[in-house]
Amino acid sequence: MSWDIVLFNSKQKIKSVAELDENQLEPTDFDGILGNSFDRIKKDGNHRKIIETDFTIDFIVHNEPVSNTMLSLYGENGLYELIELAKKHNWQIYDSGIDGMVDLENPEKNGFENHRKYVQQILKRK
Repeated sequence: MSWDIVLFNSKQKIKSVAELDENQLEPTDFDGILGNSFDRIKKDGNHRKIIETDFTIDFIVHNEPVSNTMLSLYGENGLYELIELAKKHNWQIYDSGIDGMVDLENPEKNGFENHRKYVQQILKRK
């Protein structure tokens, strides 16, 4: 099971997705930047899978600049790699595991643990 995050490029400091000002969003070539930032990427149509030793990141390419994009993570270290890209490109990250924005300077508070507990709960039901 994946853990979902959303990358945003916005002039606005996003504190809550509910308060997002869509007029502040800026189109970005997330696909190109992600593609140029990792060495091992499996391509299948418009689906991409970044494959690293201790994480995997799945995403769909948009073929045009977009203001946000959703990624599915498998492994916490994938978030830390994306945080470095976010800092470099002035992106912001929404984390579904905490239902909030990731503090890029203090990323220890992220949704991986909540996601891990959720997966364990699901597996116990089976």
